[in-house]
Amino acid sequence: MESMTGERMLTFLHSFDREKPAYLNELEQYSKETNVPIIRPQMQSLLRLLITWGRPMRILEVGTAIGFSALLMSEYAPLGCRITTIEKYEKRIPLARENFEKAGKADCITLLEGDAAEILASMKEDGAYDFVFMDAAKGQYINFLPDILRLLSPTGLLVSDNILQDGELIESKYAVIRRNRTIHNRMREYLYQLTHCEGLETTILPVADGVALSAKRG
Repeated sequence: MESMTGERMLTFLHSFDREKPAYLNELEQYSKETNVPIIRPQMQSLLRLLITWGRPMRILEVGTAIGFSALLMSEYAPLGCRITTIEKYEKRIPLARENFEKAGKADCITLLEGDAAEILASMKEDGAYDFVFMDAAKGQYINFLPDILRLLSPTGLLVSDNILQDGELIESKYAVIRRNRTIHNRMREYLYQLTHCEGLETTILPVADGVALSAKRG
């Protein structure tokens, strides 16, 4: 029987996806041609659902890349929603800004340039964000977490993408190539913190490259 995550099954499921705006399709095609990573189709579908259902008015994204996910969220967020996104890689920042301008979303999406750890630590808006999308350097998730939880509203949702490292996370660290072991260890620690924190309820889903959904308790 075909695996529930096999290519044929995924193709079948994606055949039901609602068409995205043309400019997002163009960005997706650009990412394929230039090998710039963006969120995978399964993650896109989940993100669209979560944004539509949760109706967040303030969204924080860590990891802008070329702006695809911020633009996708803006399409399904309620009118008046504000999105703040953080990016460190200098070569991608001008392209992201250009994409926001072209889509007419520059007024509702604010791009902060620089190291996410420093920017997050400097943000004073405790509990201000209804929705946080984590999609940056995987080895830094654990370092970002304290400030992310501080900035997340009591009823907010934290979505952490790409947590399974293309399946490497289930392997022993000794089965992982040496240069990836630090990320492997840190991601395991991050997932342990999310699932064992008394103040959080977390579920881990095998969607795309793995996603963790975390909500504050009480």
